[in-house]
Amino acid sequence: MASLLYQTIEQISRDKHIEPEVIVAAIEEAMVVAARKFYKTDEDLRARFNPDTGNVELYAVRKVVEEVAEPIREISVADARKQQPGIEVGSEIVQARATDVLGRIQAQTAKQVILQKVREAERDTIYNEFHTRVGELVNCIVKRLDGPDVIVDLGRTEARLPKREQSRLETYNVGDRLRVAIRAVERAAKGPQVVVSRADPVLVQRLFEMEVPEIYDGTVQIRAVAREAGERTKIAVESRDKDVDPVGACVGMKGMRVQSIIRELRGEKIDIIPYNEDILTFAQKALSPAKVTRVQAADLEEKRLEVIVEDTQLSLAIGKKGQNVRLASKLIGWNIDIKSEEEKRREIEAQMAEMTVASTPLTGLAGIGPKTVEKLEAHGVTSIEKLADMTPEQLLEIPGIGEKMVEKIRVSVEQYFQALESQQPAGEGMPAEVAGEYAEASIEAETSIEGEGVVEGMVEAEADAELSAEVSSESEPVEEPLAESASNDAASAADSPADTSESSEGKSEAASAPGSGTTEDNS
Repeated sequence: MASLLYQTIEQISRDKHIEPEVIVAAIEEAMVVAARKFYKTDEDLRARFNPDTGNVELYAVRKVVEEVAEPIREISVADARKQQPGIEVGSEIVQARATDVLGRIQAQTAKQVILQKVREAERDTIYNEFHTRVGELVNCIVKRLDGPDVIVDLGRTEARLPKREQSRLETYNVGDRLRVAIRAVERAAKGPQVVVSRADPVLVQRLFEMEVPEIYDGTVQIRAVAREAGERTKIAVESRDKDVDPVGACVGMKGMRVQSIIRELRGEKIDIIPYNEDILTFAQKALSPAKVTRVQAADLEEKRLEVIVEDTQLSLAIGKKGQNVRLASKLIGWNIDIKSEEEKRREIEAQMAEMTVASTPLTGLAGIGPKTVEKLEAHGVTSIEKLADMTPEQLLEIPGIGEKMVEKIRVSVEQYFQALESQQPAGEGMPAEVAGEYAEASIEAETSIEGEGVVEGMVEAEADAELSAEVSSESEPVEEPLAESASNDAASAADSPADTSESSEGKSEAASAPGSGTTEDNS
């Protein structure tokens, strides 16, 4: 018949899910610790549990050697043979020690050691069980609230549901039953801590595996999941059988399957996307429910896509606070830039305008040395036209450019534009279409001036405007870019044909415009 102690060991083993050998080893170690504290000796003490009698036997062990170096732990071969004839060197002599002399203090010490060893064994058992179940879906009950965190009961142990792993739509009360995904198992001083989640994308994946038989048996595969817990989830699915519609299988008849998952997630929206190996097609589907006009790869190295949508679809494609495009980007693994048709058209027009603008290199500017050119180009100034648009203060901010150099640059720019104005007739240097329009406008202006008797009034109006401009410029001096000062100096230095044409064009517009001030005065 088994002893009472052995029955107790078996009961603890069943309750704590610990092997009986682990508990026996803890009892033997506790006996050694208590005996060493009682005998106050450095002997090699060992304990052995006897399951038949239920007693723990204690022994002092000494090793048989030729020459004794440690009398407490060693014995000479001659002395050993007096106790056990025929014993050889390297064997051990065992001497029993009494355990009934151990008092209450030693018993309490042994109890503490046993409890500690059992607790450590229980921690190892829990860790070994749960760390292999990370990502698994489990049922639990809310046990208590610990500040913002929720403590749930998994049966064998407690688990923590941190605030960051909770859904925004959910509130938890003691006794609520939940389905959670095991997120991690962490070793801590108080034992292994199991962390569970209601916000992890794997929770949605496991719920689909439970609700959709085609996913469970592998006919339909979940290729990617992107989720913002409590708000929206996008899941990409692919069918291994051409006769099975992956999206239809996940939705179910009348949406029963997906509605069951939505109820479990407390109303979280779910978009089911058909997976496609072509990243452009996949991106177009991932941005649903928005309709995409076209998708193109903007940068393959940085994995960046440019998506064009109609103006009416732009807000839908971006989503509330950018949620739709953000989830689509997570789902496909690429960065997505969304632009409307109108925005893309303006961008193309701006690029075309930049291409048509004349750009003269700085080397064509007389009086400026190569070192100065290098300093300007290093600062991003690569053309004479860009240099002419800069103010003296902007030039002084460039390292190595002083006030004398700024004056020298101003003079050089003025000379360049003076030479350009004196050499080019009206309309020269423009694109063909602009030059044609310029010529037609000049002819219309001349015809209008000859046919209408409003020249004198227009000249007087222009004179008044010029006088007002002079008074304003004298009272409030304004910093002009280098290009404007160069144009003014060129206009005063030479009366070119281009100036005459421009004046005629301005008069023509004033005289012929149906809503102009001149027409109103005549009426």
